[in-house]
Amino acid sequence: MPTPPRSPAPRVPAAPARGGPAAQRRRPRPPGRRPGRPRRPRWVTRAVTALSVVVLASAGIGHAVLSTLDTDIARVDAFKDMKNRPQAGDGMNVLLVGTDGRDEVSAEQRRKYRLGGAPCRCTDTIMIVHISEGRDRASVVSLPRDSYAMTPDHTDLTTGKRHGGHPLKLNAAYAEGGPQLTIRTVENMTRVKIDHYLEVDFTSFMKTVDVLGGVRICTAEPLKDSHTGLDLPAGAHTLRGGEALQYVRARHVDGAADLSRMKRQQHFLAALVDRATSSGILLNPMKFRDITRAVLGSVRADRGFGTDELLALGRAMRNFSPSSSEFTTVPIGQMGYAVKGVGSTLKWDPVKSERLFDALREDRPLATHPPRSGKPRQPVPVDPEQIRVQVENGTRTAGLGRRIDKALAATGFRTTGTPVNAAAPSVERTVIAYDPRWDRSARSLAAALPGSELRAVKGQGATLKVIAGADFTEVRKVRPQEPPREPGEVVRGDEVVCGRE
Repeated sequence: MPTPPRSPAPRVPAAPARGGPAAQRRRPRPPGRRPGRPRRPRWVTRAVTALSVVVLASAGIGHAVLSTLDTDIARVDAFKDMKNRPQAGDGMNVLLVGTDGRDEVSAEQRRKYRLGGAPCRCTDTIMIVHISEGRDRASVVSLPRDSYAMTPDHTDLTTGKRHGGHPLKLNAAYAEGGPQLTIRTVENMTRVKIDHYLEVDFTSFMKTVDVLGGVRICTAEPLKDSHTGLDLPAGAHTLRGGEALQYVRARHVDGAADLSRMKRQQHFLAALVDRATSSGILLNPMKFRDITRAVLGSVRADRGFGTDELLALGRAMRNFSPSSSEFTTVPIGQMGYAVKGVGSTLKWDPVKSERLFDALREDRPLATHPPRSGKPRQPVPVDPEQIRVQVENGTRTAGLGRRIDKALAATGFRTTGTPVNAAAPSVERTVIAYDPRWDRSARSLAAALPGSELRAVKGQGATLKVIAGADFTEVRKVRPQEPPREPGEVVRGDEVVCGRE
């Protein structure tokens, strides 16, 4: 085979004579420095080195700490010998159950938070938490505790007897067969394969809320429940562990009982996600360790839910926001479905619930509407569209009245569109003047004007008056209190969390 011709060698220009113009222009090169490469400032090198050390150390701390915690997690063999299971879909499905663990709570906390009585050895809360394959969305489906269910064949944990399938309320499956029967029953009802099992009791719940520094929730109406001791006036509240437990356990606030409680639990989870993702906690390895220690110190999990899964979940949650979480309750077809020997149950709507569980299996969002951009809106007791407002400018700032009028109209208030100047142009604090008969409307307007003063004026009538003062800073976005949702309707986290302080 002939040898290919060689390319001619490149010509190298001759070096200029020493002492010539090029030598005069060229500065002496420091030893060890290559020509043609700009020198990196020393502080840049140090900063990059320090950052690398911090990142590596943080990762090491996180993995080392979680590895030690992994050995402390109470384990349950939730999937032992399970056969004929549904086909796995995309994403990860966690069955999250809240158990009645009042026997682990101190006597003082039992009295304070109304946790008296014997534990029922049942599941107060049952949820399927679906984490999308891309780890950018969390879908939470609440399964009512009183749902009509049919168990598969199993051995009763209490009596040791072998049972064939029989009807019961869903939360009773735990008492008969523990986590395994609960998972099998849920899989049979939903045809959604459960990947992991996590069991939270009263103690771990309260510790988690406390280590987060409390969770902020908002209510447009007062919430009072004599059974749990919950007593919250309308407004925003930062709930600590015990108060948060009262909030999510309350079933006697209104006539909706458990369905209303599940809605509050969903609101609380959305606020929990908001708190964890907006505060930078998940980016701080030591705080992440403290949260993980609080959660895992008193939970039970399946044997496969270990350090790697926790780290992956923590990394995923760093990309979460309230708008990337969505919540719903399985659609109900028949309320009060009577079953002999079981009592009154809730029977799922077969068509609507099938669509819901299809979405989980196929890793599709439950909500069909796109997320809104911007800050969450503060819920208020009266729809702004029902509130008539006249704006007056109580300052010497030209155009302030028109600016406030337009901003209030943009968030839904029925402004007159013709702001006027107040009698005195030296108002320091913004005032909302209202007829006492329209006090709920006044509170709704006050939520849009933070720091304003409410002033009752008998006989003023239905139109509220805003007298803008020198302290005015902004008009906050508000929305009417969430209307009652039917089971099966989907709500995003950003639609139910409080507005930013």
